[in-house]
Amino acid sequence: MDMKEIYLAAGCFWGAEHYLKCIRGVVRTETGYANGNISHPTYREVYTDSTGYAETVHVVYDPAVLGLERLIQIYFKAIDPTSLNRQGEDEGTRYRTGIYYSDPADLPAIRRIYERVEGETKEPLAVEVKPLKNFYRAEDFHQDYLEKNPQGYCHISPALMEFARQANESDSDTD
Repeated sequence: MDMKEIYLAAGCFWGAEHYLKCIRGVVRTETGYANGNISHPTYREVYTDSTGYAETVHVVYDPAVLGLERLIQIYFKAIDPTSLNRQGEDEGTRYRTGIYYSDPADLPAIRRIYERVEGETKEPLAVEVKPLKNFYRAEDFHQDYLEKNPQGYCHISPALMEFARQANESDSDTD
């Protein structure tokens, strides 16, 4: 079966990439910048919050191992879905949360989980759900950052990293 892809913005992409890479069925991740308004942005440009880009992780996954709905459920565990332009100590539009899809057929699955989470939180969610407009790979320094710098900054707790490692171990685990 062919691999599928989704683009997930979850605050600082260093921790988000590390978290998502832990999930069984994720075959590749790449940090980058999504849905902005200039071509080939640099980190310095994105950092100004003037480019419209969100720090985003391009996730390639095997749908035979990991379904999109399960992936989105696990993603929601790592973010505060009601926080606008802020995750952990990181603040700014570049740290907004978002689910950006390249295949319109993915939208119903995304919406099902989004609506379920919104019902559970009983608050409007601040997570964008939009088609992917553009994505530019971040500089090499940002790729696999926490693997190269294990003591580096991360807004996602070690307990959540462990959750991601175990989250897709059995089909009966739905939380």
